[in-house]
Amino acid sequence: MCLKHWSKRVSGPVVATFLLSVMALADGDASKVLLKGSVTDQDQASIAGARIQVVRVGRGEGFTTVSNAQGEFFISLDAGEYDLTISADGFAAFTKRIVLNAIDNSLLAVKLGVAVNTATVIIVSSGEYMTDLTSSGTKTQTPIRDIPQSISIVGRQQLNDQLLTNIGDTIRYQPGITAHQGENNRDQVIIRGQSSSADFFVNGVRDDVQYYRDLYNLERVEVVRGPNALIFGRGGGGGLINRVTKEAGFSPSREFWIQGGSFGDLRATGDINQQINDKFAFRLNGVAERSGSYRDFVKINRLGFAPTVTFAPDQTTRFTISYEYFRDRRTADRGITSLQGKPAEVPISTYYGNPNDSHVNADVNLISGLFEKLIGNLIIRNRTLYGDYDRFYQNYVPGAASAAGTLVTLTTYNNATRRKNLFNQTDLIYNLETGSIKHTLLGGIELGQQRTNNFRNTGFFNNISTSIQVGFHDPVTHVPVTFRQNATDANNHLKLNVAAAYVQDQVELNRYVQLVGGLRFDYFDLNYFNDRNGDELRRIDQVASPRLGIVVKPIAALSVYGSYTVSYLPSSGDQFSSLTNVTQQVKPEQFQNYEVGFKWDIKPSISFTSALYRLDRTNTRSIDPNDATRIIQSGSQRTNGFEVGINGNLTHKWALTGGYAYQDAFISSTTASALEGKQVGQVPHHSFSVWNKYQFLRNLSAGLGIISRSEMFAAVDNTVVLPGYTRADAAVYYSFNEHWRLQANVENLFNANYYLNADSNTNITPGSPRSLRIGLTARF
Repeated sequence: MCLKHWSKRVSGPVVATFLLSVMALADGDASKVLLKGSVTDQDQASIAGARIQVVRVGRGEGFTTVSNAQGEFFISLDAGEYDLTISADGFAAFTKRIVLNAIDNSLLAVKLGVAVNTATVIIVSSGEYMTDLTSSGTKTQTPIRDIPQSISIVGRQQLNDQLLTNIGDTIRYQPGITAHQGENNRDQVIIRGQSSSADFFVNGVRDDVQYYRDLYNLERVEVVRGPNALIFGRGGGGGLINRVTKEAGFSPSREFWIQGGSFGDLRATGDINQQINDKFAFRLNGVAERSGSYRDFVKINRLGFAPTVTFAPDQTTRFTISYEYFRDRRTADRGITSLQGKPAEVPISTYYGNPNDSHVNADVNLISGLFEKLIGNLIIRNRTLYGDYDRFYQNYVPGAASAAGTLVTLTTYNNATRRKNLFNQTDLIYNLETGSIKHTLLGGIELGQQRTNNFRNTGFFNNISTSIQVGFHDPVTHVPVTFRQNATDANNHLKLNVAAAYVQDQVELNRYVQLVGGLRFDYFDLNYFNDRNGDELRRIDQVASPRLGIVVKPIAALSVYGSYTVSYLPSSGDQFSSLTNVTQQVKPEQFQNYEVGFKWDIKPSISFTSALYRLDRTNTRSIDPNDATRIIQSGSQRTNGFEVGINGNLTHKWALTGGYAYQDAFISSTTASALEGKQVGQVPHHSFSVWNKYQFLRNLSAGLGIISRSEMFAAVDNTVVLPGYTRADAAVYYSFNEHWRLQANVENLFNANYYLNADSNTNITPGSPRSLRIGLTARF
């Protein structure tokens, strides 16, 4: 939800009620205390984006956050004395000295008066893109600057400001990450040179099926760079994407959103949050979309709804139950082919194959439960996620063009996947001191089972041939196709059992030095059944993944860190779609990441980060550049890189987010399929992005963004080049009153011609031309 926008005439003081609760996490003044609160106006309407700052008396250590879409916030602090400041545009600031201790669970009500000489109060989006705390890096609420790893967070406000609706659009403003084409039927990302369609999580739990996710029910998207197996388990060699969903809160809110625009874009979302009583709250999010595309014949239809219930019987206990149903229907589209080492010079709308016979279907049902309990200085957290995924796609695949550029080879196939996931995580978090040294201890277990059915058919044109040739400039075909299995098509089912245990200690030696260390042990048991011939294969892997990190804090606002992390990927691959007598003998791939960097909160409202890393991957897999359905072994791979980022407010009117990344991802060990020194496909050496938002008037603001990258190869054989490009985006926002906001977003403002990504040398996606979207938000 975007920040509140409203104008309200008043004759006397405007009262905002601030509810502050202090929950002890340990016994004694030396323990951690969770400062929780919610900011509302006199009518109990949530105030999102209110700024909360606490400063440790006598030490100058400051912590800053903003209230979320429900007006709620929380900060994990040491017990002690703090100066608290709460502010929101149009209101007089509130300041108070507070004492946090382990036994104070009282509620403190604070009333804010209207700012002096203010007759009209308009609370507008502050452009605040900075997030202070996250649990993604450590499973404990930790300031981002104290986590020895590169983490980026795209919050609800930025999602709304940029009209971001999918993972691919979101990461385009994350330098160093490429949205892989993924055959244009799934989310797939390349992080630090590592491509994966499985490193996706929801609330920290694996959500690894190949489909396009939506963002309608999210609070934020978290991008974790570099492996972190201790927290997330297998895979994640280059990093991962974690979606954090909205939960039912105790501050009522209503938001409805409709947008429309170029190429028949039409989308509507709704978000209703309601307190039922002092113990129960309910929330419902929904989305419906019916859109076209700049690509000929391509259409998208999406529908989703996600109810969630929170039960809080007391201040130390919370239950949350959530469900999501999501359906995605779209035209399968593999992009255009190439010719003479570059994308084919055809109109960017050119479609290959039979659009009436090409489709992608995904039906997703997710049920989750969360239990959290505070007992003295111990936090107990248990989270369960059950996912039922039904996915099918049928597509036509453009192949190589003739040397004369007159014909293109075309093949077709379909593929069905049915998967049922069940994961349970139990975490114990304990805070204690040993002398002057402070510890945050984490211990946990994860249990999971995944059952998958795979079935693939090959298309035979005129029931005879598996390929045909179509015109280079007119590649649409309506030749009859019969789909049936050939000798190698998949027909199997698999059962995967996972068990893991992990421990971690976050150690604060003193105010200047912190350490993070831990170890995870994973048991990975894959049972493969070939339904074509009755073969049964089994592979068991047992791996240990360490994590070591150090954080040095010369001053409270600056952290200099170094880290070493390890992760593994079993031989069956990130989708474990098959197991053969060959891969059954292969050891898991190993990822080792060495990283140093610093994080500096230049001032409470803006943060600057930097990271220098080396990531080594051994026993590497890559996509065969001549057959996107095959996996090849390429020995070992190395990525050397450098990243910088900035997020927050330069001034109270000017917000920005962006960064730069340099990457050199290459094959470091020669094999028969990939020569030493070859560049990894779709990893540009240079990428840059920045998004600015400026508040010109109290009810008028505008945004301007730039995305740029250097050229990159489409595949690991380095024969086809996708040229570099620079694209500009822009937006204008106008708030009519407290209930209504109108915005217009223009993508590719100067209509640049570019190529976004690829799945192989002959499956290339052109970038969108200039497009306009209009969004209208209503809040009640």
